[in-house]
Amino acid sequence: MRDAGISGHTKAVTSALRYEALDPLRHDPARAAILLDIDGTLSPIVEEPSEAHVSEGTRQLLIEISRRYGVVACVSGRRASEARAMVSIGTISYLGSHGAELLRAGWTTPVLDPRLEGWRRRIQEFGAAADTPQLRRHRIRLEDKGAIVAFHWRGARDEVAARTAIDEVAAQAEAAGLKTHWGRKVLEVRPPVQIDKGAGIANLLADVDADVDAALYVGDDVTDLDAFDRLGRLLAEGRLSHVVRVGVRSDEGPQEIVSQADIVVDGTAGVRDLLALLIER
Repeated sequence: MRDAGISGHTKAVTSALRYEALDPLRHDPARAAILLDIDGTLSPIVEEPSEAHVSEGTRQLLIEISRRYGVVACVSGRRASEARAMVSIGTISYLGSHGAELLRAGWTTPVLDPRLEGWRRRIQEFGAAADTPQLRRHRIRLEDKGAIVAFHWRGARDEVAARTAIDEVAAQAEAAGLKTHWGRKVLEVRPPVQIDKGAGIANLLADVDADVDAALYVGDDVTDLDAFDRLGRLLAEGRLSHVVRVGVRSDEGPQEIVSQADIVVDGTAGVRDLLALLIER
């Protein structure tokens, strides 16, 4: 947030200053985009990702936000259809697999970035070959994200040994010409094609019917830094006149989420308070 009369980072600020920072979005919500990560942002991180959920209180706030703001989207590492099932709001859009998939409000089927179609089978074959008995003994869980395969070691009996095994998988992926991306106790193996949340939201904003002039993004992990960076570039290029990057502070989260954010909130409860400010009259 380098405009709208507020200089520098507001960081962990009072409700009054947060309200001021959000005012340009609240003033003309029809021309504003509200973009949100899910895991660790709308939903607490849990040991089993399948058990994660968005609270009903947060859902109701999002429903009200979707009625007022021009663009509302969840931007997730999960598949787009899985993200929508988790949030259970059909009137907002979903960018899945870190922006590789788009599921627009009202659509029944997500669309995969056409650059990735030819890589899906190769990525899945790599995942199948890497899913060895050794990985399973470490309780490393594979997640199929279409054009991405993720290796999770959260909940492993010996996380140090599991990480060593994951490092070997990363080396194999890079030797095969694939890209690796690290998150909170997860390794993702991706095609050598740009896939990140920043590129995904740039494409979304370039293609929406609404004339978006301001954007807010909320995230908690390394992958959200790409969104922070792209929004900063859109602001510098004059394609947006106001940007707010909100970092969700947590024990496991990267320090860059705090240092690069305009506003910092604590956990999913802090996100919920922020959402309430967006619709406060």
